[in-house]
Amino acid sequence: MQTNIPTNTQGRIHSIESFGTVDGPGVRFVIFLQGCPMRCAYCHNPDTWELNAGTPASPAKIMERYERNKSFYKDGGITVTGGEPLLQLDFLIELFTLAKKEKIHTCIDTSGIPFAPSNKEWMEKLKTLMSMTDLVMLDIKHIDPKAHKNLTGCSNDNILRFARYLDREKIPVWIRHVVVPTVTDDEASLYRLGWFIGGLGNLKALDVLPYHTMGKVKYEKLGIPYRLEGIPPMDRPTLLLKKQAILKGIRDRRNQRQPAL
Repeated sequence: MQTNIPTNTQGRIHSIESFGTVDGPGVRFVIFLQGCPMRCAYCHNPDTWELNAGTPASPAKIMERYERNKSFYKDGGITVTGGEPLLQLDFLIELFTLAKKEKIHTCIDTSGIPFAPSNKEWMEKLKTLMSMTDLVMLDIKHIDPKAHKNLTGCSNDNILRFARYLDREKIPVWIRHVVVPTVTDDEASLYRLGWFIGGLGNLKALDVLPYHTMGKVKYEKLGIPYRLEGIPPMDRPTLLLKKQAILKGIRDRRNQRQPAL
């Protein structure tokens, strides 16, 4: 593929997964960007937190890697995750510009935490990026503001504002939520999350994911205390029951019933 787009933009890349199957529709070329302002207690990629780490790479170089296996991505595309991809808007704009020239499906997996509605320049860049984005996978960690801050170190205000922005702009969205025993699994909060999601007209899918401890070894290697020590993984039968609380909230919101919890 000839890009023919001169650029000095460099992304900070943590890693690349050539055959991702859980980061959007189909088989995906998944780019993990470096840097994240949140400190989610269950994050399984704490090695992506540091803002100034990672390997520099240009959008053109990333697309060259995509081209090596492009036949596998026929029903998939490119997903950019992290870390927090919205910290690197310039890189994303150039990358997706190249991807769209090749008619590649584009997806961003984000928390939405960098959303800056008062920053005109940032919002103009976001609008440009969204015009080339086929899908946003939005992670909502907790619907309760205090619980969200305890869990991630950050308020959820920007995240919920970003969700409403995507709805106004009619950008297709998948909502993701990780269910952690005793942390994000109380049914009142799950129902409220569903109630919020039910107000989004751009919702295309809901991923309710089980908490696991597979990332714990990274904390040990990095010398970072693991805050969820002793909390067991979420089992599938319980996960499916918890998902019902979210789905009830969605249904009630769409039917405009008063919250039951």
